[in-house]
Amino acid sequence: MKDTHTTTPSGLDRFFSITARGSTISREVRGGLATFFTMAYIVVLNPLIIARATDADGQFIGDGLVANVPLVASGTAFVAGMLSILMGVVGRVPFAMAAGLGLNAFVTFGIASQMSWEAAMGLVFLEGVIIGILVLTGFRVAVFNAIPVQLKTAISVGIGLFIALIGFVDAGFVRRVAAGPPLEMGISGALTSWPLLVFIIGLLVTAVLVARKVKGAILIGIVGTTVLAMIVEALTKTGAATAKNPAGWQLVTPSWPERIFGFHNPLTLFTEFDPFGAFSKVSVILAVLLIFTLLVTDFFDTMGTIVGVGRQADLLDEEGQLPRTKEILLVDSIGAAAGGAGSVSSNTTYIESAAGVAEGARTGLASVVTGLMFLLAIFVAPLVAVVPYEAAAPALVVVGFMMMTTVREIDWNDFDIAIPAFLTIVIMPFTYSISNGIGAGFVSYVLIQAVKGRSRDVHPLMWAVAGLFVVYFALGPIKALL
Repeated sequence: MKDTHTTTPSGLDRFFSITARGSTISREVRGGLATFFTMAYIVVLNPLIIARATDADGQFIGDGLVANVPLVASGTAFVAGMLSILMGVVGRVPFAMAAGLGLNAFVTFGIASQMSWEAAMGLVFLEGVIIGILVLTGFRVAVFNAIPVQLKTAISVGIGLFIALIGFVDAGFVRRVAAGPPLEMGISGALTSWPLLVFIIGLLVTAVLVARKVKGAILIGIVGTTVLAMIVEALTKTGAATAKNPAGWQLVTPSWPERIFGFHNPLTLFTEFDPFGAFSKVSVILAVLLIFTLLVTDFFDTMGTIVGVGRQADLLDEEGQLPRTKEILLVDSIGAAAGGAGSVSSNTTYIESAAGVAEGARTGLASVVTGLMFLLAIFVAPLVAVVPYEAAAPALVVVGFMMMTTVREIDWNDFDIAIPAFLTIVIMPFTYSISNGIGAGFVSYVLIQAVKGRSRDVHPLMWAVAGLFVVYFALGPIKALL
């Protein structure tokens, strides 16, 4: 006798379309955990980038005079957790969110260096609001189409180089010198310190783990190098770097924390942003350009991520469209605003979500699992305070490499696009400014097209943005004339 019994999908199954997408609850849970462990490094790395840097007024995030790394780590985990859950429930796709690497470097070194942290995070908040409006009005696609694809690629590659340079400088592998060449390797051209040895070992180990496609490679690299750093410091008593001790640890002397568990209320950071403070600190033109730079970087990283991971998860239809695209992009825009409001930098959709997809995740339930794991991470935030730059810097270098891999998508035989792409890529690290690189790329692209009689091929938005960058670059001479 034929068994006609069928199992009715549960409410959870129906809401996330688990069975309909060929998945199971266990796969979704496993996928969500895999995504978390490949992304968890951001709880360590984000505060190491933004919490230890001062703004234009010499203040740190949160306490002002003290680099409150655990608090920012707690805030990073909280915002990532809430947004990943929101993406799972609203977008219903296995895309997790957290503070964007590259974006946080730009906020730290490109924006906060010119104004207060409150004003800088206010610009991040405004960027998120603007992207949200673009999503709701359907204008986001128009902006996306305005910028040549290969220039978008160049922006990502340039940020990768910039992040790698920051990693090398933070570790003391690359240093400024008073005379001779502007930069040198190590101390007087030699790698003669215990911290540098720790950095090199950490970089090599992390690179090998990534090359072998070990899940959680970056997190393993950070944790392992930190343990090595604590052992080396316990044995050598190297101490902190000073003028008399250039071979010391660059910022944090690694040692075991007084406590592992602890709670730092991340909600206190939501009182630290000022949406319009930047306009009283810098010119309106500069503030608009900074917002635009954030918008472009955030905007295009997200588009590439959702298409790439969506294709891997077999979620795209025959026309290459992703289900609930508007909802996904809306949550992503909320991520930018929430990151600014929470003083942890813009949050974006993570390419590491592909790790969960590789484990079988196909629905938003996986993102909910990832989000819950981030919320649990709030209670171990004190651990991040022991991580020295030398242990975190290898991750920056490796992430820089990952972002650079798309350089192959640029047609270097077509000088019309290759020259603007080249200027975009090299000017970012060489001038220590992401906005300078983007501006150089946009202006040179428009100029080359105009000189070759192709002005009509340039989107009006590109003309407008290039014009803004011309004014931006000319601010110094204009001020001198006035």
